[in-house]
Amino acid sequence: MRPARRGVTKSAAATLAAMHLPRRIKHCRVCGTEVSYRVPAEDNRERAVCTACSEIHYENPINVVGTVPAWGEQVLLCRRNIEPRFGFWTLPAGFLEMGESTAAGAERETVEEAGARIELQDLFTVLNVVRAGQLHLYYRARLLDTTLDPGPETIEARLFREDEIPWDELAFRTVRLTLEHYFADRRRGAFVVHAGDVA
Repeated sequence: MRPARRGVTKSAAATLAAMHLPRRIKHCRVCGTEVSYRVPAEDNRERAVCTACSEIHYENPINVVGTVPAWGEQVLLCRRNIEPRFGFWTLPAGFLEMGESTAAGAERETVEEAGARIELQDLFTVLNVVRAGQLHLYYRARLLDTTLDPGPETIEARLFREDEIPWDELAFRTVRLTLEHYFADRRRGAFVVHAGDVA
């Protein structure tokens, strides 16, 4: 392992190395010239730096937002009509758009994917998916009725009790963790915010 950079502890350097993602930026967004990955002055990690105009391009995690929509003892799941994980079940969720809050994005995704009317509740899970460069945030939500009108990204949307969840057919680990936390908290009679890392 490389020695820790100035101002970065050994454990922090190890964390930065573990968090390294493939280099995704190829050309400068300002002038179009090919970039070079290097550590700019006064920085602590490699960045995409334009070889012509010296513009530094920062890459930040993508935010995924969604909900755990509930109707009594049941939760709403959507069967994916898109890749990745076509045909697998998921909570309604997707990428946060520019100009919207995480709450607004979670509500929008629920409408787009399930055609569900909800009352948004508290933030429920905050899950770091470092290897994918993503942060997943799920809110609890109360379904206002059971009328569903799934959008084109969803094959079908259905309500499931805990013992009916297709656990082996869930699309993503963040969905499984969120559902596990949800049913455990429901049994306890108290919902709290859960945060963690998904390897």
